[in-house]
Amino acid sequence: MSDTSRAEYCAIAIADCFADDGEIMGSPMGLLPSLGARLAKLTSNPLLMITDGEARILQGAPPLGVTEDVVEGWMPFRLVLESVVTYGKRHVMMGATQIDREGNQNISAIGDWAQPKRQLLGVRGAPGNTVNNKTSYWVPKHSARVFVEHVDIVSGVGKTRAEAAGPAATRFHDVRRVVSDLGVFDFEGPGHTMRFVSVHPGVSVEDVQAASSFAIALPDGEVPTTREPSPGELMLIREMLDPRSLRDREVPPAGASA
Repeated sequence: MSDTSRAEYCAIAIADCFADDGEIMGSPMGLLPSLGARLAKLTSNPLLMITDGEARILQGAPPLGVTEDVVEGWMPFRLVLESVVTYGKRHVMMGATQIDREGNQNISAIGDWAQPKRQLLGVRGAPGNTVNNKTSYWVPKHSARVFVEHVDIVSGVGKTRAEAAGPAATRFHDVRRVVSDLGVFDFEGPGHTMRFVSVHPGVSVEDVQAASSFAIALPDGEVPTTREPSPGELMLIREMLDPRSLRDREVPPAGASA
């Protein structure tokens, strides 16, 4: 029986999101996205330029939480907007407080726009990211409160909305993947809707559907299981990139209290 944890399967799935990007800026936002992007840098895509999700370009693929002597360059948001975002040479992985079947994402507020029940981050860079750059999402706790029929406020833009806005919004638009603690999804279902790519070991399609507010499209044939990490990938995760097991705080092992 595999001793691979759920967090490690998530890290592998995130790394695979960046595997075929080539020489591009990776902007992972959050702990598991940072772990997955750094794993990709060390394995499938050595050309990936890693940032800390904010303004620092990192040298190599340092361990999570290490900040000294690992900064190779400085790129504040002004330079990101001027030099990278508008040219499409970037893959950003953001979080999502809500995401719907068409790939629209909400990180702004919950409830009615005029009088929301809860104020969140605001739209921030989500519209520009989704219109200009390859974008993926990370959801650490898959639930019907996150995977909703319609987002309350559109922050990140799905394909259908981008097409309705015209060619300028679709030139670089590419909402590539959603990785959650239950599985991996894309938007290759009917009408650019969410579709299963894989489920993590121990998770069934029925588990995922029960934790979502809409039906996720099925691929032709059976839904595969997220691939097993290689011994080398596990060594990199456990001994080099995350020796303090910070990953388990975000996605606790089975039987652990959240």
